[in-house]
Amino acid sequence: MTKLTAEKLSLSYDSTSVIRDIDLHIPEGKISIIIGSNGCGKSTILRSLARLLKPTEGNIYLNGKDIHQHSSKEVAKKLAILPQAPEAPEDLTVKELCYYGRHPHKGLFARYSAEDHQIVEEALQATKLSNLSHRTLDALSGGQRQRAWIAMALAQGTELLLLDEPTTYLDLAHQIEVLELLRSLNQKRNCTIVMVLHDLNQAARYADHLISISNGQIYKEGSPAQVFTEEMIRDVFNLSSTIIQNPVDGSPLCIPTGIIK
Repeated sequence: MTKLTAEKLSLSYDSTSVIRDIDLHIPEGKISIIIGSNGCGKSTILRSLARLLKPTEGNIYLNGKDIHQHSSKEVAKKLAILPQAPEAPEDLTVKELCYYGRHPHKGLFARYSAEDHQIVEEALQATKLSNLSHRTLDALSGGQRQRAWIAMALAQGTELLLLDEPTTYLDLAHQIEVLELLRSLNQKRNCTIVMVLHDLNQAARYADHLISISNGQIYKEGSPAQVFTEEMIRDVFNLSSTIIQNPVDGSPLCIPTGIIK
């Protein structure tokens, strides 16, 4: 399994401190979800874990080695990241997009092998896109397009998948579709998933490991039952709430009762 950790991590944008002196250990084979108020640094942490943002202090380790000592190609073979609004030519087909995921494994002028073709087909099947593989991205619904990007990440063949707000801009049905797909991939492939989510109840329902961020630091991390408390909602989101048990799956469910002034 691919191990991802951070020690004494501090992150800044344009000399403005965003994250200060945090330690992170991403549980292998689990779904970790980062939550926090707008602007708290959730996406910043995800970008740094993907080697897209260099720490101002501290280190991120991929399999025990500083991630910035790995080449970009080495990192791309170990982890895949889907940003909040990924972009590609609209006339690209779903299958063509999936083949982009094979690039880290190919030489500059290498042709696709039988193994590449098989991996792409498996990624399309896993995301239930085989019958849409020849459609262009601009002909897909929002949920289908997000599944296409996830298929590309699967074709990359990594054990670690990072996603920045994968349900943004999707209606509720498509949000659940994407989250159920990610849970299924985690369970069937034992892949480690780290994502940022805005919807707190979805985070509590789909996370194995929950990380709450406040004032540039980790407020609390652990299982949803440990982290998702009325105290955390008050301190991190400035909301009073009542936490009840979800009658469907037993996960904690937040009922907001008011803004704390």
